[in-house]
Amino acid sequence: MFERTALPDGPRVITARLAGSRSVSIAAYVLAGSRLESPDDAGVAHFMEHITFKGTAAYPSSRAISEAIEGVGGSFNAATDRESTVYWVRVPRREVERATSVLGELIVRPILDEREIDQERAVIIEEIRSYLDDPAEYCQILFQRAIFGTGPLGREICGDEAGIRALPEARIRDFWRMMYRPANTVVAVAGDIDHEEAVSLARTAFGSGNGALPGWAPAPELPAGDRILVGARRDATQAQLAIGVPALPRDDPDTWTLALLNGVLGDGMSSRLFLAVREERRLAYDISSGVAEYADAGVLEISAGVDPAQLPKAIGAIIDELARLRDELVSDEELAKARAYLSGGLELRLDETRFLASWIGGQEALHERVLTLDEALAAIAAVDAESIRRLAGRLFRDELLRMAVVAPPRHVTGLERHLRLAA
Repeated sequence: MFERTALPDGPRVITARLAGSRSVSIAAYVLAGSRLESPDDAGVAHFMEHITFKGTAAYPSSRAISEAIEGVGGSFNAATDRESTVYWVRVPRREVERATSVLGELIVRPILDEREIDQERAVIIEEIRSYLDDPAEYCQILFQRAIFGTGPLGREICGDEAGIRALPEARIRDFWRMMYRPANTVVAVAGDIDHEEAVSLARTAFGSGNGALPGWAPAPELPAGDRILVGARRDATQAQLAIGVPALPRDDPDTWTLALLNGVLGDGMSSRLFLAVREERRLAYDISSGVAEYADAGVLEISAGVDPAQLPKAIGAIIDELARLRDELVSDEELAKARAYLSGGLELRLDETRFLASWIGGQEALHERVLTLDEALAAIAAVDAESIRRLAGRLFRDELLRMAVVAPPRHVTGLERHLRLAA
């Protein structure tokens, strides 16, 4: 399914050939995320992602960069996470050299113009304000703090307004100089392209260069924050709710068991939460669960938007479903349905170059091994009902539960007594 080459003092290149595909997608992972930040430079990794798009040696303006890709019908973007920053581009097959060149420019040769840095502060501050003004986003910010505390895993990736205003230009340049090294990058290529061509393009675009990279502090003992965090919004007509528990680090042996547990619980319109909380009890329009995994920590989270007056009932309904998974075996029929949902979705997404590049690149950058599709399907098939119940028993314990709520003030008092699993 894939081939891999580690260039001397250069990027690791991993490719997956998709014969007949008219598109090529490239995902370049820089192993630098918000987890490497101190409180004094919180937001610098995300700032770095923004400022690279303001001009590079070969493409001296944001317009030149966008026209290089969009001018041939392609698309591109970037995202900062806790442990990496990914830049990706998707273009017609004939434009693969151009796409690789643009990614190399963004990562290895940004201009980092002083005037652009100062101007971009205002843009990032508006992004931060948009999250705080959005009840669903604000609830997520509170929930991360409830699980991970105030350290790097619990801080908002963008930073805060005061910190962005005060972030020294020199710190941004230092972050790029130390972290954005060719040898600290994984370049994943998916499409109808052979491995040798991709390696040659990556070698030319990224060059070579290494350096000493700092490590990050280990995750705190979880959960590290308050049991409930509340954001009172007087003008809110809907309450935003997040409930969850610490879960598994990304290479834990029970990772696929957690994926099936999440599938049964709240992933998709056939999941228990969707059927019980929305379809049967009519307590929410939108409800789902999801998993986030880091090197040494993880979280399982349920999020929903509900009528503020129905918060106690919604919390109770969610807790009921957690208790069911802890106490009862998932039926053979339901487990088969969850396996088919997870396996089929994976097979369909891997037919698309954008997801395929992310699949191989994310694993190469962040995991201990890269699974083929067949290996992943076999791991899904091996999960049984007892494994799910056993894992649920580990995760769903009263002392581990954390909750965040954004709602009108009169509806947020006394909610903690509902955040209890039945004995």
